[in-house]
Amino acid sequence: MLLALAQINCTVGDLAGNAAKIVDAAQRAHQAGAALLVTPELSLCGYPPEDLVLRPGFLERCAEALQALAVTLPLPVVVGYPEFERGRPYNAAAVLGQGRVLARYRKQRLPNYTVFDEVRHFQPGTASCVFEVAGTRFGLLICEDVWFPEPAAAAVAAGAQMLLVINASPFHTEQHAARRAVLDARVRETGRPLAYLNLVGGQDELVFDGASLVLGADGSVAQQLPAFRETLALLELDQGEPRMVRGELGLPREALVYEALCLGVRDYVGKNGFPGVLLGLSGGIDSALTLAIAVDALGADKVRAVMLPSPYTRQISLDDSREMVSILGVRYSEFPIDAVFQSYRTLLQEEFAGLAEDATEENIQARIRGTVMMALSNKYGAIVLTTGNKSEMAVGYATLYGDMAGGFAVLKDIAKTLVYRLANYRNGLGRVIPERIITRAPSAELRPDQTDQDSLPPYEVLDAILEAYVEQDRSPPEIVAAGYAPADVRKVVRLIKLSEYKRRQAAVGIRITSRSFGRDWRYPITSRYRDWENLPGE
Repeated sequence: MLLALAQINCTVGDLAGNAAKIVDAAQRAHQAGAALLVTPELSLCGYPPEDLVLRPGFLERCAEALQALAVTLPLPVVVGYPEFERGRPYNAAAVLGQGRVLARYRKQRLPNYTVFDEVRHFQPGTASCVFEVAGTRFGLLICEDVWFPEPAAAAVAAGAQMLLVINASPFHTEQHAARRAVLDARVRETGRPLAYLNLVGGQDELVFDGASLVLGADGSVAQQLPAFRETLALLELDQGEPRMVRGELGLPREALVYEALCLGVRDYVGKNGFPGVLLGLSGGIDSALTLAIAVDALGADKVRAVMLPSPYTRQISLDDSREMVSILGVRYSEFPIDAVFQSYRTLLQEEFAGLAEDATEENIQARIRGTVMMALSNKYGAIVLTTGNKSEMAVGYATLYGDMAGGFAVLKDIAKTLVYRLANYRNGLGRVIPERIITRAPSAELRPDQTDQDSLPPYEVLDAILEAYVEQDRSPPEIVAAGYAPADVRKVVRLIKLSEYKRRQAAVGIRITSRSFGRDWRYPITSRYRDWENLPGE
């Protein structure tokens, strides 16, 4: 038999649009001779639906859409949907065929960690689902089920010859290796081939990478689907065993991250109906990388770059920004803020008499820029992309209502050292970022001769401490024991805690690590816990 796998990009709440994608895939699969089509987890309603599941009206609409979909399909199709029965919602899948529901399955293991809140939204299922199509018996699992041995073992005990796992598994840099290890374990334990079908697309801060794969009963990769692209794949089965097909080879980390960022921007802008994007150029590497991603994601015609030079902006920053927009062909504007900045100085001159200039004056410049960018956004409807990176957001080196003003944070989960690697990766595909932007010392240019490293450890040290503390949950003493200076660890961890109130107000941004400053980072703003004090070696 021929099995079809639809790695599709669904939109949360777009029941008609998602159903149309499923029907289109079903028609193409049917024309190709497939006997069964499989679609991702919650493909009918999109993932994650979050608290929409708590609204009875939403669940009723999903049930109606499922019934309407069933009568339009030319072959049996596995469709993920939220099921509502006796007042309880389930993360479910239905096998649709002959105009009706042939079989149902309810997800048994509900993830409730990092970005997942399924215990809040769903009840767990308890029963296996094995169904037969064209002489092959399939055992159905949903995402988290495959991370535990029991659901797969139960499906095999019920007669499954092949396991079908439908997923909405978001991307992060370690996820491909983690998935493969889990799938290898299930195949070894059950002795059954397995098809792992994943959602693709951006949904708020999450990016689903697809990268679906099929494993034979011996653990070999029979087919590998591409990452970050919609695909309809056909797989020939011989008594449940998949035949080998050459698939896409794995991409290097920088390529995967860059593709994730482009897809995240494209879908956030497109799915929310924005006509385009605005971003403030500074002549620095963060805004340059953000501009490159925006153009690659959306096209130059939907991107506008704005330069807002202050009295401290160096000519090199203007020159490099002008060169980059010329290379990319985007609309570019310059609005000097000197006069506005001086008007603020005059307004506050008497109030601030006798007080030295400090971060107040620096932040005024940033907030003038934020106001101008938001004015342009209001007038033209384009969304402002903020350009700050994870290293800055971690330690608070960003200005509320200034450079943090905007609707979508492209580099929110990108450490500064990774910013440089991504910039070099993009230039390796074709030069778009002037070399001086990459090689010069980073600076906010809000005071004379300012550089980022004036008051921070070197970025290599800062990012290593951040990765250990934020992403690996290692304690300050453990980080010191790994060889980092107590003073650096204490400073960085203290700044992370003090900056929580800023991050809580930051724009949503794309998650590419296992721990971003978003859904999976939840710490109190008001807290007297201090784990950076009394470190060994001080």
